[in-house]
Amino acid sequence: MSGRPSAGTSPNTLLRGRTIHPGRAEGEALVSRMGISFFGGVDPETGIVVEKGHDLEGRCVAGRVLVFPAGKGSTVGSYTLYRLSKAGKAPAAILNADCEPITAVGCILAGIPCVDRLPIDRIAAGVRVRVDGDDGTAEIVTG
Repeated sequence: MSGRPSAGTSPNTLLRGRTIHPGRAEGEALVSRMGISFFGGVDPETGIVVEKGHDLEGRCVAGRVLVFPAGKGSTVGSYTLYRLSKAGKAPAAILNADCEPITAVGCILAGIPCVDRLPIDRIAAGVRVRVDGDDGTAEIVTG
């Protein structure tokens, strides 16, 4: 038996979760093992994580598939996601273990595809991820 996938199969890893907001996006995974507070934690004009001590401090969320366990902080974080979208600095998609209302409302306002109830520990930083918010899936693209 060869180590190659058989014809008609994909070497990609498909993760199934729950749709929070529909839509499709693909991009490089920006992965945090910490919660994110969009209000005060992410600059809405630049998309750079500014929260001191955060594992993504100094990194830009723009155009990335942003992967983190859950949001935290003020309900103004929803509006911050909307501002990021208007500034062209929003994540391409958001993947969570457990999406809470702040992130969910922000994704809806900003039109960001969002899926939760995913085993986010299986997504490594820098891999390409194809998100299908319509089907509630995230596909780790290899090759």
